[in-house]
Amino acid sequence: MDAKTAHHVLIAQADLTATDSFLARLKQQQPPVPGQVTSLLLAFKVMKEELKSVEHLDRTLAYALHQLAYESRQAYRQGKRKNVEWPPLLDADIERIAIATAQIFKGET
Repeated sequence: MDAKTAHHVLIAQADLTATDSFLARLKQQQPPVPGQVTSLLLAFKVMKEELKSVEHLDRTLAYALHQLAYESRQAYRQGKRKNVEWPPLLDADIERIAIATAQIFKGET
């Protein structure tokens, strides 16, 4: 995956208007599509490397990162309160998303 594709994946997966995006599915209390989290985490890995020396982030990308890190956790918790049966690794995957977002904001790899 190249940086342009990773950038697109991160923004697309945070898009609530796309019914099959990662974040939209969680908000609908549906689990991610198989392979969706893997693609998302790969996109984070590529963008962490691409952005480690960048001084400023694109506002659209920054917002998508925030949404993926914060809103996915909120949707997961809301689903748990409503007894949604999430995939067993989703909690850890959401934590990895939050860590990767923090690393991008800090400029770490």
